[in-house]
Amino acid sequence: MNAVKVISPGALTTVQDAGRFGFLQSGISVSGVMDSYSHRAANLLVDNPQEEAVLEVTLMGPVLEFQCSTRIAVTGAMMQPKLNDQPVPMWQTIPVGEGDRLSFSGIQGGCRAYIAFAGGLDVPVIMGSKSTNLKAQMGGFEGRMLKRDDVVPLKAPSGEAKLWAASEEWIPKFPTQITLRAVLGPQEDLFTEEGIASFLNTEYVVTPANDRMGYRLEGEEITHKAGADIVSDGIVMGAVQVPSSGQPIILMADRQTTGGYTKIATVVTADLPLLAQAQAGTKIRFERVSVEEAQQLLHEFHERLLAFARTRRPVNG
Repeated sequence: MNAVKVISPGALTTVQDAGRFGFLQSGISVSGVMDSYSHRAANLLVDNPQEEAVLEVTLMGPVLEFQCSTRIAVTGAMMQPKLNDQPVPMWQTIPVGEGDRLSFSGIQGGCRAYIAFAGGLDVPVIMGSKSTNLKAQMGGFEGRMLKRDDVVPLKAPSGEAKLWAASEEWIPKFPTQITLRAVLGPQEDLFTEEGIASFLNTEYVVTPANDRMGYRLEGEEITHKAGADIVSDGIVMGAVQVPSSGQPIILMADRQTTGGYTKIATVVTADLPLLAQAQAGTKIRFERVSVEEAQQLLHEFHERLLAFARTRRPVNG
């Protein structure tokens, strides 16, 4: 059987792909991976389509036992993967055999790792996606995080069994102080000048209250002209809500579809992978950019992925 068995699930391991688009009007969030760069890079290393589903691992890695021979790649947070208790490299294709066990020693940087399997995960496509929506209990593997003794089916790899290693220049670092570029709006006119200055000129810290839905930050209060409530409107990934407390919340993959708090800004798509790797205690500053600059940054993000694919180098099996 082409499958992998979960010996230990880790802290939070779910099936995620590029996301479930087109159903926001029905209250179904996009979900999908938090770090789209590491996700796509992992798939490129096993010759999958970039959007294919992977296992997203948070903070503590699982122990997986393979019931077939295949190829995998682990990217994202530095979690020190091991195969049969021997260290194996990240950001590189790893051949595995039936009975082999993948485990992780511990996290040294970042927050989320991604495990891609050659051929992909053989789970149902629901509303155009394999992603797990934990709140709706749909998608992925039975609509939930993985648990002990789960057997996750894999698709058989196709094509030549190539082994790749990423070029060092395209492997991201995960610092504990980051700058996120953001476009102001859509409700920046509801904040005081002092509030906007606080947002752009002071430092915020990621609190322990962070998950796939959003990151609560703590720092200087962002003041409103009147109140924090608005008529509910749509929410995108990266939207920065500011409730009456004046402390910002950056909404992420499992965000609600609409919200009734003022949004001072939206983090650009190109910087969301960096944010997705932030642990509690990470220090954040915001830098204002224009819509046109955000579009250029997104173009450069896709160019990096093209360069990643072009410069990956073959390795001996």
